[in-house]
Amino acid sequence: MSTNLIDSFGRKHTYLRLSITDSCNFRCLYCMPDEPFGSTPNAKLMNSDEIFGISKVFVDNYGIEKIRITGGEPLVRHDFAEIIKKLATLDVSLGVTSNGVLLDKYFTLFKDNGVQNLNISIDSLDNERFKQITKRDLLPKVWENIQRSIDEGFKVKLNAVIMRGVNDDELLQLVGLSHSYPIEMRFIEFMPFYGNAWERNKVISINEMLLEIQKSYSCIKLNDEKHDTSRKYKLSEESRGIFGFISTMSNAFCGGCNRIRLTSDGKMKNCLFGAEEFDLLSLYRKGEDLTALIKEGIWRKHKEKGGQFSEMNTVDNNKLVNRSMIKIGG
Repeated sequence: MSTNLIDSFGRKHTYLRLSITDSCNFRCLYCMPDEPFGSTPNAKLMNSDEIFGISKVFVDNYGIEKIRITGGEPLVRHDFAEIIKKLATLDVSLGVTSNGVLLDKYFTLFKDNGVQNLNISIDSLDNERFKQITKRDLLPKVWENIQRSIDEGFKVKLNAVIMRGVNDDELLQLVGLSHSYPIEMRFIEFMPFYGNAWERNKVISINEMLLEIQKSYSCIKLNDEKHDTSRKYKLSEESRGIFGFISTMSNAFCGGCNRIRLTSDGKMKNCLFGAEEFDLLSLYRKGEDLTALIKEGIWRKHKEKGGQFSEMNTVDNNKLVNRSMIKIGG
């Protein structure tokens, strides 16, 4: 019998963001530290049985309804197919976040195991700029796999982190994809994490992005659900898809947050920006019960932004206590 995971602010948690690796075949500037980077040794990562076992505790005991598999780049794990097959036996909706390069190898696996939702990163449609952001010359392959994902019938969301002076001049070209393709094109505000050279003046707020888009399109506001991270719009009634904004910095959605994060080394984080971590993997390896620590972790969740800052102008990136984004999970 499952019980609800409710924090001290009355938020019910039904969504697990599950990172399975901090390895990646990209080196995106907003995700990875600007310094030599080493992935976690395999012995300290959750293996496939541990990923399944800990996830099963969340699903069976606490009614988790949705699991999104993240990284790093989750598809680089050699046992990725095994992990998917195991998680697919749980009574839960499965989704995957990827940079897109390896997706074509797993379309059949996804279909056979009920994975319908794919989130794919695409921060530029220009080859040279894509290479600048990701440190990889792989835009043609990513775009080919995006198109194939759409053609194969998956529910596709495209994610772009928009940064002033980096790719903000591509906003209209990127949002235009939502008119031509049956996707959700999502624009994400640049967020501060350990070592990612975050600067306040590089953040373009959702209001600024929307105003720029509205210079060229009329835009139709769509209804947002309570737990949606994205504020959604359509360019026009004729558009095949929609677009949205994830406004973590300028207009956060903390009040409706239903998300729990599990890092690839088995630490539960109750917030993307939270400093506290709760070591589930160590307990699991000892054969001990996880429920008390899970409930404690959720109850200690702060009202907003991990308790580390309230508004964008209060961020001191030198004082934030957190991992890099790649070590947390996208």
